Amino acid sequence: MVLVSAVRDYINRMLQDISGMKVLILDSHTVSIVSVAYSQSELLQKEVFLVELVDSISKSNESMSHLKAVFFLRPTSENIQHLRRQLASPRFGEYHLFVSNMLKDTQIHILADSDEQEVVQQVQEFYADFVAIDTYHFALNVPSNHIYMLPAVVDPSNLQHFCDRVVDGIAAIFLALKRRPIIRYQRTSDIAKRIAQETAKLMYQQESGLFDFRRTEISPLLLVVDRRDDPVTPLLNQWTYQAMVHELIGIQDNKVDLRNIGKLPQDQQEVVLSSEQDAFFKANMYENFGDIGMNIKQLVDEFQQIAKSNQNIQTIEDMAKFVDNYPEYRKMQGNVSKHVTLVTEMSKIVEERKLMLVSQTEQDLACNGGQVAAFEVFSKAVTNLLSNERISDIDRLRLVMLYALRYEKESPVQLMQLFNKLASQSPKYKPGLVQFLLKQAGVDKRTGDLYGNWDLLNIARNMARGLKGVENVYTQHQPLLFQTMESISKGRLKDVDYPFVGNHFQQGRPQEVVIFIVGGTTYEESRSVALLNASNSGIRFILGGSVVLNSKRFLKDLEEAQRIARSSPAVV
Repeated sequence: MVLVSAVRDYINRMLQDISGMKVLILDSHTVSIVSVAYSQSELLQKEVFLVELVDSISKSNESMSHLKAVFFLRPTSENIQHLRRQLASPRFGEYHLFVSNMLKDTQIHILADSDEQEVVQQVQEFYADFVAIDTYHFALNVPSNHIYMLPAVVDPSNLQHFCDRVVDGIAAIFLALKRRPIIRYQRTSDIAKRIAQETAKLMYQQESGLFDFRRTEISPLLLVVDRRDDPVTPLLNQWTYQAMVHELIGIQDNKVDLRNIGKLPQDQQEVVLSSEQDAFFKANMYENFGDIGMNIKQLVDEFQQIAKSNQNIQTIEDMAKFVDNYPEYRKMQGNVSKHVTLVTEMSKIVEERKLMLVSQTEQDLACNGGQVAAFEVFSKAVTNLLSNERISDIDRLRLVMLYALRYEKESPVQLMQLFNKLASQSPKYKPGLVQFLLKQAGVDKRTGDLYGNWDLLNIARNMARGLKGVENVYTQHQPLLFQTMESISKGRLKDVDYPFVGNHFQQGRPQEVVIFIVGGTTYEESRSVALLNASNSGIRFILGGSVVLNSKRFLKDLEEAQRIARSSPAVV
């Protein structure tokens, strides 16, 4: 269990050697890092009786000298100031300080000078500076994610913060894996190039000693790419379980907020969807929606059998057995109602928004639009959906965007008609957003062969897929990332499109590859990674990004970037 295990291991090491009652103090980033890898009950088992945020603890003066304070924070200047104030008038008996990345010498001096009462027992760097969503998928939850779409001159200081956070996160991944990678990046992206170069500078110059793991085998590969190379994947509706929950309801740090859904009992208003803690979810997270319904019915049937046997309590032994099994029974009951609630709610949304109708056209635009004059057929299909009263504004916008990305060169006339239709049908639509998307991620900006139009191999592959039949019309799309991973596996990733940083080149095929998407990943992509890893191709892929996107978040970032670009004199 690569990433999750790495974070759990760090947290175990933080907590297990400190005996007695503890308070765990986190910041707004590390609270996500810990909550995804460790449950509340596991923290209790480690004698953690209180979890606090560092900002709120700074506001209180109440003495708690009976508790040992375990701080796990990002080494930001703001957090160092929080610690300095804490150490000036200590409230806890002992202070154990852990930071999620590299401390600067100046920061260590500040902490040493502040500890006049000698309450600090240890200061350590534990490189868990990423949110380990799944075994092979991590996110950095970077604030202001839209900044990657803007030219460097618009907001240089915020862009530098963004790059620093990404470089820190990538560095932590490789320190946790104890490897130093060969680095490549997408040629057409300035931000991917900048992050790749800054990461290389950190690993090979500034902190070369820290990254010198003296390994002789083939170095792993870090590939930095730009979300705008595949703007189609985050715009599509999803039909596999994990991706669909995020698209229709939203997942944040493996938690789903259900407070807006009817009247639910208190313990069901926020539910955890983690492959580590939920066997049913682990088995079904990549299954398609049709199969999920059947599998949940099976889960409900199993639960009803157990519930029936629990009603049949006749002897004291039966009662004792029931009491022993009760926690497991309650857990199963909670799990069953969680999955039933999610699937019921998603079915309702699919019906209300007519998503099966919408999704069929989306998938056709993404996968099957290459035939001669297909743009006319699809233009009619999209126009009909725009006129349909039952289709929501966000779905109309996504359809026009998908059409524009596919046919920006072939059908300017139809495209103009669709823009006008969209503006008249969706009053909330912000003018120029589709054009802004094309400016950001149109055909002239992209490196990859997003629609498989030009490569003979792709044409042959698509024919073969057509003959075999696709598993499901709603899940026929494959993200561009899948082709990129295939190219890496076969040693065919072109140097001209994905140059190396510095004079460090790959000798032979890498066994470990970390692909980082600046601008964010999707659960459809993490599914591709997990399925490829399960096929034992001899390469282990890990996927990371600045955030995890669904279409709502991708469009929000796009709108924010457009707003700033419009008001900035630096953008032509």
